[in-house]
Amino acid sequence: MKKLIAAALATTALTAPAMAEEIKEFRIGILGGENAQDRLNNNECLRAKTEDLLGVETKLFAPADYNGVIQGLLGGTIDMAWLGASGYAKTYLSDPEAVEPILVKVNTDGGYGYYSVGFARKDSGIASLADMKGKVFGFGDPNSTSGFLIPSIEIPQATGASMTSGDYFGEVKFTGGHEQTIVAVNNGDVDGGVTWADGLGAWEDGYNSGALRRAVDAGLVDMNDLVQIWQSKPIPEGPVVLRKALPEDVKVKMTGLMASLKSMDDECFYGVAAGEAKGFMPITHDAYEVIIEARKLKSN
Repeated sequence: MKKLIAAALATTALTAPAMAEEIKEFRIGILGGENAQDRLNNNECLRAKTEDLLGVETKLFAPADYNGVIQGLLGGTIDMAWLGASGYAKTYLSDPEAVEPILVKVNTDGGYGYYSVGFARKDSGIASLADMKGKVFGFGDPNSTSGFLIPSIEIPQATGASMTSGDYFGEVKFTGGHEQTIVAVNNGDVDGGVTWADGLGAWEDGYNSGALRRAVDAGLVDMNDLVQIWQSKPIPEGPVVLRKALPEDVKVKMTGLMASLKSMDDECFYGVAAGEAKGFMPITHDAYEVIIEARKLKSN
């Protein structure tokens, strides 16, 4: 009997720390799409608030591409990230137990959709996809929803041709991210490209939020030099995800922090959310089933 009790105590001792697991640090991943320093600057306020809230060192990671964040979440080296819908789909399809979606950015109109937007320089004479025939078309990142997945499905439906270089467009190339695409179009390095926007507000401002708004705020472009040539159907905004293996109290605290960020510090929220929005609100996995199916079809 003593042996049994001793064994039971030993087992309890082994499992107790796991039940009340404590984290030594917290790591936030930031998707690519603009230069690393700007990404770090925009999220520094979130890093500081997280560190205060959790009482552990908090670090920001800004990998060069989307896959860097996805692999960090899958490998347990990143604890939280705001993914695009396609990035979440890839993460889920790689390991359904890796992360859980908790919140989504809700737009000023109360919706959580956004668009993939095709654009060109106004002085190029390109005003539609028809004018892009034989021209150079720029995508962002292969794991971007608006910068690749959705336009690679919807644009061929509009042109009746594939996205292979030389089929309809003269050349199709990856720029590496949203900011790179915007700069490449603005500089004339590619004739047209796609990026993301909430589609609300004025074109001249780069809409209310999205990569164009970020580029305007950063002084990279004057929207009056650009023209919109295509727009996708609405895309569900990607989720803020947490690593499933995190302790429950950490998940609750971080969900609370992100959900109250807008009311707590609007300036910080603006930087984190890439522009004007209502806030981060609850979302579940079900919202992304359509994107997961689209991702599955593309990978077959």
